[in-house]
Amino acid sequence: MRNSILVRSIAAVSGIVMLASVAACGDNTTASTDSSAKSDTKTETVSGNFSGAGASSQQAAVEAWIAGFQGTNPDAKVAYNPSGSGAGVSTFLTGATAWAGSDAALADNEVEQSKSVCASGTAFDIPVYISPIAVVFNLQGVSGKGKTLNMDAETIAKIFDGKITKWNDDAIKKQNPKVDLPDLDITVVHRSDKSGTTKNFLSYVKDAAGDAWSYDLGENWPNEVGQGAKGTSGVISTVQQADGTIGYADASQAGDLGTVAVKVGDDYVPFSAEAAAKVVDASPLDDSAKGDNRVVVKLDHNTTEKGAYPIVLVSYDVACPAYKDANTAKFVKSWLTYVTSDEGQQTAASAAGSAPMSNTLRQKVVKSIDAIKTK
Repeated sequence: MRNSILVRSIAAVSGIVMLASVAACGDNTTASTDSSAKSDTKTETVSGNFSGAGASSQQAAVEAWIAGFQGTNPDAKVAYNPSGSGAGVSTFLTGATAWAGSDAALADNEVEQSKSVCASGTAFDIPVYISPIAVVFNLQGVSGKGKTLNMDAETIAKIFDGKITKWNDDAIKKQNPKVDLPDLDITVVHRSDKSGTTKNFLSYVKDAAGDAWSYDLGENWPNEVGQGAKGTSGVISTVQQADGTIGYADASQAGDLGTVAVKVGDDYVPFSAEAAAKVVDASPLDDSAKGDNRVVVKLDHNTTEKGAYPIVLVSYDVACPAYKDANTAKFVKSWLTYVTSDEGQQTAASAAGSAPMSNTLRQKVVKSIDAIKTK
């Protein structure tokens, strides 16, 4: 009898994404050599119920990771609540979840708070999901899957600051001379919740737009322009529902909406996983990040590298170097090992269109995972 694995379908209950899988036994057969069925790092199998919460941008990737992880750990049941980066980190810091997903690196006070949750040391964050952030828009006759409008950083900043209010504004027309732009009001849609995606988007605007953007950087939307929507799905849904809207979201969720090709050097670059990876690989680590085992990328938003897309989301998983429960520690170490493995990264790329991390970055991440104490 052949070995078989039955993976149950994904179910969303009270905002939590849950997958469970059951493995059936059989006689000796040759294991598949397909790359999707093997991992480049061996770990012990784990069992039990485990939960995480956080970045909604990771949702599609996490669903695929759970299915893959439970394929080799059939006695583990893993749940993830895509509640948003801020909410996810807050929940983790109460000890209610094993890990958090966050589109923003931990703040110094959050690292300090983690002392009460971790059995020893302080929480660390490692990149697990790299994806372009798309500036999405809905404009009748102009938008659509694969269709783009050209914009530089200053134009994007002025739109989201309410200083450019019409789609046929000269600043947009000059960069899109062949597009018939309507005399229609622009409606900005932004996140209403505390969001790492917001922080990543605004980090680009602040770095690249110069004096056109004067607000302090944070995870909350800083002005009264436009309307707010909760989570990635909320932003996408709101933009889809009305003509003339524009927003920002993880590019994996852009769907049939139009997107902005961003000016880099003399070119306008549409989003892609490959273009996002170019920026990450060319960016240094943030040496100012306090705490042990942290791997935080300091993105170069002003890059002029040809073919690079500068609005990038580097999403992290937050974990402890030691847990009060040994089985939780064993799970987190195994989970992070799988997620950051070549198999895990390719799984996310297939499910969410993300950019697999480079081997150079993975080597740094593996050192942090290896530091987790399981006994």
